Amino acid sequence: MGKLVWQAVAEPDAVLGLGDWDAVVVISDRFELAQYPAISHLIQHAKAVDLRLGQEPAMLLAPGLAGGRLVLAPTGSLEGDYEDVRRFAEAAQSGVGLAIRAGARRPLLLIDEPTAALRYSEAMAVAMMGAGHELYRPFDAPGLDVILGVLGLEQSQRANALELGRIAARDLCGGDPEQMAPPAFAEYCQSLFEGSAVSVEVLSDRATLERDYPLLSGVARASFGVERHEPRVVRLEYVGAGVIGRNWFLAGKGVTFDTGGADLKIGGAMAGMSRDKGGAAAVAGLMVALAQLQPKGVRVVAELGLVRNSLGKEAIVPDEIITGHSGKRVRIGNTDAEGRLVLADLLSHLRERAVLTEEPVMFSVATLTGHVVRSYGPYSAVVENSVARAQALGGELQAISEQWGEPFELSRLRREDLAQVAPRSPSEDLLSSNNGPSVAIARGHQFPMAFLLQAGGLDQHQLGSDKPIAYLHLDIAGAAVEQRDPLYGKPTAVPVATLLAQLLDH
Repeated sequence: MGKLVWQAVAEPDAVLGLGDWDAVVVISDRFELAQYPAISHLIQHAKAVDLRLGQEPAMLLAPGLAGGRLVLAPTGSLEGDYEDVRRFAEAAQSGVGLAIRAGARRPLLLIDEPTAALRYSEAMAVAMMGAGHELYRPFDAPGLDVILGVLGLEQSQRANALELGRIAARDLCGGDPEQMAPPAFAEYCQSLFEGSAVSVEVLSDRATLERDYPLLSGVARASFGVERHEPRVVRLEYVGAGVIGRNWFLAGKGVTFDTGGADLKIGGAMAGMSRDKGGAAAVAGLMVALAQLQPKGVRVVAELGLVRNSLGKEAIVPDEIITGHSGKRVRIGNTDAEGRLVLADLLSHLRERAVLTEEPVMFSVATLTGHVVRSYGPYSAVVENSVARAQALGGELQAISEQWGEPFELSRLRREDLAQVAPRSPSEDLLSSNNGPSVAIARGHQFPMAFLLQAGGLDQHQLGSDKPIAYLHLDIAGAAVEQRDPLYGKPTAVPVATLLAQLLDH
């Protein structure tokens, strides 16, 4: 696998070929670069003979500039009321891609940032994320060793840590059903954190999993006996030096392939279901960034539930009742609603840790429903419990996500959502889902939060309780893979950047 290294460049003269950079990539909306007269003169001269310049990506022969190459990567107008910072990611993607295809391996980025608008406050970082996405190659494909310089970047440690986390998240999400089956996913995690500040524990014993993670084990029941497909729970923990001021607990859904189980996916709907592990992948990616940065004063505990929702003679079926780790009896409504079963046991375990800390915040991160895609297209959704809503944590996450180019929509949990999962007989405490696909069910991405809240035992920790726990559910089904090719395109690593920013900067 190739690697990407970011390097901060302080000296403007680097664009004049005084360093060892081999291309200059300018990301701008207007290309009015008065502070760089050599570049500005070249652009204006070229515009006189080609009106396309500034409208679409282009490369100019540039004697005297680094590498003799000048790449113009226009963002388009940034003034519209509904424009956002993703324009910088898109421009960087196209500009860096052009430079690399032309032979550059050490491009220097010059990012012409707007100075006023809050929505563009992280324009440089988002442009760098776009460049990283363009250069990403899967772990099983030939890669490129590239160093990218960024003029005006104050320090590169965080940029490199974030990109390492995003690379790990893409690798884990994108690996095929055998490459990243549960045991292989767990082994990759062990290799990621070997010798790092993040501790790793992998649970693989069937008796232990069935006792402590009964809902998760129910999903995986048909995979037991196929060694390479058997489930795993990966526990990760980072504890920073000093007094702990932030306590985060994250559950990541890692369904390494989702057949739908007994409620089999049909009509070609199984394609792309190896990407149903994007939540666990993103949580692991966040932990990679923390392992690199080693921030003080934070504790982050994560559990990744890794299962294959296989179809076979041992598969669970609708109407079956399974008692989860929290003690709630769950009647299965649809075996294709497996992710919430996996998350419920993880949340219940994390809750037991969270109650021992001050002001804990819990998250579930999952490619959970088709409904969120039907509702919001390529955008993710955040749903809060009452405690998180009282603290405005969902609104905070949404605002941060806008600045980092990973936009979330804020959904709200309602009483109707609780009614959707209410018991239908004295035999159960909860119904996991309706018997249809989420896209055909009203409030199909909100009511799973009502299930998770109760099946994870978090209904004991609401606003009026002795120990309130803030909890946010992140459904990233519409954003985990680039929208141009949701079945086979590159994983996006959403929402690694947003979570890292919320943890460290707010």
